[in-house]
Amino acid sequence: MDLQQMEALESFKTRAKATWMAGDYPSVARLLEQSAGEFIARLHLRSGAKVLDVACGSGNLAIPAAKAGAIVTGIDIAPNLLDQARVRATDEKVEIRFEEADAEDLPFAAGAFDVVVSMFGAMFAPQPEIVAGELTRVCRHGGQIALANWTPAGFIGELFEVTGRHVPPPTGWPSPLLWGDEAAVRARLGERVAKLAMERVLTSLEFPFSAQETVEFYRLHYGPTLKAFAGLPQTGQAALRRDLEDLYIRHNTNSDGTTCIAAEYLAVIATRS
Repeated sequence: MDLQQMEALESFKTRAKATWMAGDYPSVARLLEQSAGEFIARLHLRSGAKVLDVACGSGNLAIPAAKAGAIVTGIDIAPNLLDQARVRATDEKVEIRFEEADAEDLPFAAGAFDVVVSMFGAMFAPQPEIVAGELTRVCRHGGQIALANWTPAGFIGELFEVTGRHVPPPTGWPSPLLWGDEAAVRARLGERVAKLAMERVLTSLEFPFSAQETVEFYRLHYGPTLKAFAGLPQTGQAALRRDLEDLYIRHNTNSDGTTCIAAEYLAVIATRS
């Protein structure tokens, strides 16, 4: 990597950290707590298993894993989210070690964990091949790597497309949504894994208010949406809001003034070779 590429990477990561620290991500993560608990339950963690939650956010996977009896470590690039995860862990009466760290440079020895998990987290790191190498490196031979990644064809993929028409994504980096493509996952994990199972799963995003209010909820609380709006002039913000409201209205399955969206993700469970 030359100097220009290194500077571009550093700039990307600085912006990414600021984005995930913006808003109130835990209020958004709460919408996915049930899905996170179900994802952990499917792993049938044994008591005492060493689990690493990569890009753990406010602890959606880490907390149910700890409740299942695992010894859990969570890492994230956003220190405020780690602080909130610690508060949640205390409230839930579980012990979890939380550290600030990058999915592309995990500060752990090879084979340190029995299970490595990430839900809608590691997929956003800019260098997926390095992420794949790190996820598998810190997982012991015969251990599991379990990922939940939004798909290009699902609702979040369409949300990316709509937002990208108004705020183009940074150039030079692959789309995070490729982690939701079976062929891309297979190519990235490659010979590092002995077994690879993938399944497309629908999860429900439920909001106790209208589609229009849902867009406003994300504008206020979800870092990427907050930053997208903030980077536009008033006319651009109005156009983005209009297109997002149309998207949520089209996908809303409720008719009682509330909002329910079916969002697809790819569940990946790999066995380390």
